[in-house]
Amino acid sequence: MKIRRATADDAEAISALLLEAFLSVRSRYTKGAFEYTTPPADVIRERFSEGPIWVAMDGDLIIGTVSGLPEPDRFYIRSMVVKPEARGRSIGQSLLETLEGYARVHEFTRLYLYTTFILAGARLLYERNGFRKVRDTPPEEFFGTGGIEMEKTIN
Repeated sequence: MKIRRATADDAEAISALLLEAFLSVRSRYTKGAFEYTTPPADVIRERFSEGPIWVAMDGDLIIGTVSGLPEPDRFYIRSMVVKPEARGRSIGQSLLETLEGYARVHEFTRLYLYTTFILAGARLLYERNGFRKVRDTPPEEFFGTGGIEMEKTIN
């Protein structure tokens, strides 16, 4: 497994990976939340101008991804996912470490993210990596699906 910066040529594969990874929990999301969580390739392409995107590779196959969005006072983590059959190989951990390393180099002191109550495994990964719950996010903030905002201070 290798992690590299994604390119716009990866947009279709990233979009397909997001859809594949979230299909099993689709019924637990509202329609709007699911559509936002699984954006089409054209939306992924737009995100390249907003911040870095990484992919985890197994040979020529994209098996994980994460993107970041620099903000004035902290760095936002979004769209982190691992291909279902590749889970349990520390790919999510490696993606998170890669993103955090980027944030450190660019002198961010805080990372943050949103996750849903649906993704208990993701929350455990974030907690193991020093993220703490900042607040519950009410359903009206995310298309009728409640969740959690988490944050981590980095040096």
